[in-house]
Amino acid sequence: MGLIAVVFDLLFGGGRNVVRETAEVFRENSEAGAERAVALRGQAMTQFGAEFEVLGKGGFDRFVDGLNRLPRPALALGTLGLFVAAMVDPLWFAARMQGIALVPEPLWWLLGVIVSFYFGARHQAKVQDLQRELSVTMMRAPQVMANLETLSRLRSDSPGAADPGPDVDLAAEVGMPDRNPALEDWRRLRRT
Repeated sequence: MGLIAVVFDLLFGGGRNVVRETAEVFRENSEAGAERAVALRGQAMTQFGAEFEVLGKGGFDRFVDGLNRLPRPALALGTLGLFVAAMVDPLWFAARMQGIALVPEPLWWLLGVIVSFYFGARHQAKVQDLQRELSVTMMRAPQVMANLETLSRLRSDSPGAADPGPDVDLAAEVGMPDRNPALEDWRRLRRT
Protein backbone atom coordinates (compact mmCIF):
# COMPACT_ATOMS: atom_id res chain seq x y z
CA MET A 1 0.00 0.00 0.00
CA GLY A 2 2.79 2.41 0.77
CA LEU A 3 4.32 1.98 -2.68
CA ILE A 4 0.99 2.61 -4.43
CA ALA A 5 0.45 5.77 -2.35
CA VAL A 6 3.94 6.99 -3.27
CA VAL A 7 3.29 6.34 -7.00
CA PHE A 8 -0.08 8.13 -6.91
CA ASP A 9 1.42 11.00 -4.92
CA LEU A 10 4.19 11.24 -7.50
CA LEU A 11 1.69 11.30 -10.38
CA PHE A 12 -1.13 13.36 -8.89
CA GLY A 13 0.23 14.97 -5.71
CA GLY A 14 0.82 18.63 -5.09
CA GLY A 15 -2.13 19.71 -7.26
CA ARG A 16 -0.47 18.23 -10.34
CA ASN A 17 -1.55 15.61 -12.83
CA VAL A 18 1.52 14.31 -14.63
CA VAL A 19 -0.58 12.19 -17.01
CA ARG A 20 -2.63 15.21 -18.11
CA GLU A 21 0.44 17.42 -18.39
CA THR A 22 2.18 14.82 -20.52
CA ALA A 23 -0.86 14.38 -22.77
CA GLU A 24 -1.08 18.16 -23.24
CA VAL A 25 2.38 18.12 -24.78
CA PHE A 26 0.92 16.13 -27.70
CA ARG A 27 -2.64 17.44 -27.76
CA GLU A 28 -4.07 20.84 -26.76
CA ASN A 29 -6.39 20.98 -23.77
CA SER A 30 -9.73 21.59 -25.55
CA GLU A 31 -11.32 23.48 -22.68
CA ALA A 32 -8.36 25.81 -22.21
CA GLY A 33 -8.17 26.31 -26.00
CA ALA A 34 -11.85 27.25 -26.14
CA GLU A 35 -11.38 29.74 -23.28
CA ARG A 36 -8.44 31.33 -25.09
CA ALA A 37 -10.44 31.50 -28.33
CA VAL A 38 -13.36 33.22 -26.58
CA ALA A 39 -11.02 35.73 -24.96
CA LEU A 40 -9.30 36.40 -28.29
CA ARG A 41 -12.60 36.89 -30.12
CA GLY A 42 -13.88 39.22 -27.40
CA GLN A 43 -10.73 41.34 -27.55
CA ALA A 44 -10.84 41.46 -31.36
CA MET A 45 -14.49 42.51 -31.38
CA THR A 46 -13.81 45.17 -28.73
CA GLN A 47 -10.92 46.54 -30.77
CA PHE A 48 -12.97 46.40 -33.97
CA GLY A 49 -15.87 48.24 -32.31
CA ALA A 50 -13.57 50.90 -30.86
CA GLU A 51 -12.04 51.44 -34.28
CA PHE A 52 -15.41 52.46 -35.72
CA GLU A 53 -16.76 54.31 -32.70
CA VAL A 54 -18.82 57.33 -33.57
CA LEU A 55 -17.84 60.43 -31.64
CA GLY A 56 -20.34 63.20 -30.90
CA LYS A 57 -20.70 65.58 -33.81
CA GLY A 58 -20.91 69.31 -33.42
CA GLY A 59 -22.95 71.83 -35.38
CA PHE A 60 -20.26 72.41 -38.01
CA ASP A 61 -19.87 68.65 -38.63
CA ARG A 62 -23.62 68.27 -39.08
CA PHE A 63 -23.65 71.25 -41.48
CA VAL A 64 -20.83 69.76 -43.59
CA ASP A 65 -22.60 66.37 -43.59
CA GLY A 66 -25.71 68.15 -44.89
CA LEU A 67 -23.67 69.79 -47.66
CA ASN A 68 -22.16 66.41 -48.55
CA ARG A 69 -25.66 65.04 -49.04
CA LEU A 70 -26.63 67.70 -51.61
CA PRO A 71 -24.65 66.79 -54.78
CA ARG A 72 -26.24 63.39 -55.45
CA PRO A 73 -29.85 64.58 -55.29
CA ALA A 74 -28.87 67.76 -57.18
CA LEU A 75 -27.30 65.70 -60.00
CA ALA A 76 -30.28 63.33 -60.17
CA LEU A 77 -32.90 66.10 -60.08
CA GLY A 78 -30.88 68.23 -62.51
CA THR A 79 -30.76 65.38 -65.02
CA LEU A 80 -34.53 64.86 -64.72
CA GLY A 81 -34.94 68.63 -65.11
CA LEU A 82 -33.00 68.51 -68.39
CA PHE A 83 -35.42 65.90 -69.74
CA VAL A 84 -38.38 68.06 -68.72
CA ALA A 85 -36.76 71.16 -70.26
CA ALA A 86 -36.15 69.26 -73.53
CA MET A 87 -39.86 68.41 -73.73
CA VAL A 88 -41.20 71.82 -72.64
CA ASP A 89 -38.95 74.10 -74.70
CA PRO A 90 -36.84 72.18 -77.24
CA LEU A 91 -35.25 75.34 -78.71
CA TRP A 92 -34.07 76.59 -75.31
CA PHE A 93 -32.72 73.10 -74.52
CA ALA A 94 -30.92 72.86 -77.89
CA ALA A 95 -29.25 76.25 -77.30
CA ARG A 96 -27.96 75.10 -73.91
CA MET A 97 -26.66 71.81 -75.32
CA GLN A 98 -24.78 73.75 -78.04
CA GLY A 99 -23.04 75.61 -75.22
CA ILE A 100 -22.10 72.32 -73.54
CA ALA A 101 -20.73 71.06 -76.87
CA LEU A 102 -18.14 73.86 -76.70
CA VAL A 103 -16.72 72.68 -73.35
CA PRO A 104 -13.13 71.42 -73.96
CA GLU A 105 -12.40 67.73 -73.38
CA PRO A 106 -9.85 68.26 -70.52
CA LEU A 107 -12.57 70.06 -68.56
CA TRP A 108 -14.85 67.01 -69.01
CA TRP A 109 -12.04 64.81 -67.70
CA LEU A 110 -11.60 67.09 -64.68
CA LEU A 111 -15.34 66.97 -63.99
CA GLY A 112 -15.23 63.18 -64.23
CA VAL A 113 -12.34 62.99 -61.74
CA ILE A 114 -14.08 65.31 -59.27
CA VAL A 115 -17.37 63.38 -59.44
CA SER A 116 -15.52 60.04 -59.17
CA PHE A 117 -13.61 61.14 -56.08
CA TYR A 118 -16.76 62.50 -54.49
CA PHE A 119 -18.76 59.33 -55.03
CA GLY A 120 -15.78 57.15 -54.08
CA ALA A 121 -15.41 58.99 -50.77
CA ARG A 122 -19.14 58.62 -50.10
CA HIS A 123 -18.90 54.91 -50.86
CA GLN A 124 -15.96 54.53 -48.45
CA ALA A 125 -17.85 56.36 -45.69
CA LYS A 126 -20.91 54.14 -46.19
CA VAL A 127 -18.77 50.97 -46.10
CA GLN A 128 -17.20 52.09 -42.81
CA ASP A 129 -20.67 52.78 -41.35
CA LEU A 130 -21.77 49.31 -42.44
CA GLN A 131 -18.71 47.71 -40.81
CA ARG A 132 -19.40 49.59 -37.57
CA GLU A 133 -23.03 48.42 -37.55
CA LEU A 134 -21.93 44.84 -38.26
CA SER A 135 -19.48 44.89 -35.34
CA VAL A 136 -22.19 46.14 -32.99
CA THR A 137 -24.51 43.40 -34.23
CA MET A 138 -21.85 40.72 -33.79
CA MET A 139 -21.23 41.88 -30.22
CA ARG A 140 -24.93 41.22 -29.52
CA ALA A 141 -24.83 37.67 -30.95
CA PRO A 142 -23.96 35.83 -27.68
CA GLN A 143 -26.81 37.56 -25.83
CA VAL A 144 -29.24 36.74 -28.64
CA MET A 145 -28.17 33.09 -28.56
CA ALA A 146 -28.69 32.97 -24.79
CA ASN A 147 -32.14 34.52 -25.20
CA LEU A 148 -33.06 31.99 -27.90
CA GLU A 149 -31.94 29.12 -25.68
CA THR A 150 -34.01 30.49 -22.79
CA LEU A 151 -37.03 30.82 -25.05
CA SER A 152 -36.60 27.27 -26.37
CA ARG A 153 -36.58 25.96 -22.79
CA LEU A 154 -39.92 27.69 -22.22
CA ARG A 155 -41.65 25.86 -25.08
CA SER A 156 -44.39 23.49 -23.98
CA ASP A 157 -42.83 20.53 -25.80
CA SER A 158 -39.35 20.89 -24.27
CA PRO A 159 -38.35 18.42 -21.52
CA GLY A 160 -39.02 19.72 -18.03
CA ALA A 161 -41.27 22.57 -19.18
CA ALA A 162 -44.13 21.35 -16.93
CA ASP A 163 -41.89 20.77 -13.91
CA PRO A 164 -43.82 22.08 -10.87
CA GLY A 165 -40.61 22.69 -8.92
CA PRO A 166 -40.76 22.63 -5.10
CA ASP A 167 -44.52 23.41 -4.98
CA VAL A 168 -46.01 20.25 -3.37
CA ASP A 169 -49.65 21.17 -3.99
CA LEU A 170 -48.97 21.86 -7.65
CA ALA A 171 -47.05 18.57 -7.99
CA ALA A 172 -49.99 16.65 -6.52
CA GLU A 173 -52.42 18.41 -8.85
CA VAL A 174 -50.24 17.71 -11.88
CA GLY A 175 -50.04 14.01 -10.97
CA MET A 176 -53.83 13.61 -10.79
CA PRO A 177 -55.58 13.28 -14.15
CA ASP A 178 -58.48 15.59 -14.98
CA ARG A 179 -61.98 14.20 -15.03
CA ASN A 180 -62.83 13.12 -18.57
CA PRO A 181 -66.49 12.07 -18.97
CA ALA A 182 -65.99 10.68 -22.48
CA LEU A 183 -63.13 8.46 -21.30
CA GLU A 184 -65.18 7.24 -18.33
CA ASP A 185 -68.10 6.35 -20.64
CA TRP A 186 -65.75 4.47 -22.93
CA ARG A 187 -64.27 2.52 -20.03
CA ARG A 188 -67.78 1.66 -18.79
CA LEU A 189 -68.74 0.37 -22.23
CA ARG A 190 -65.58 -1.76 -22.40
CA ARG A 191 -66.37 -3.46 -19.07
CA THR A 192 -69.82 -4.55 -20.17
